[in-house]
Amino acid sequence: MAEYRIYFRDSVERDLKPIPKKDLKKIIHRVESLSTQPRPSGCEKLAGQDRYRVRQGQYRIVYSVQDKELTVWIVKVGHRKDVYR
Repeated sequence: MAEYRIYFRDSVERDLKPIPKKDLKKIIHRVESLSTQPRPSGCEKLAGQDRYRVRQGQYRIVYSVQDKELTVWIVKVGHRKDVYR
């Protein structure tokens, strides 16, 4: 299976700043796992969009997958209450 490259939108840096380091490590590990399995079990396709969501504890990672380019773009990371605002 081909490995996908992970890219982050510029705005994701702002999303990650307030997250505690112990949670941030878990989020980064979860993001890295998307390079080998971009649509893991438990991911949800967002309605009306070409984006997916995975959970990591109380946080949500929203991303898009480009199969032709073998890339995953992380679009937003946030607390479950804030991710859709």
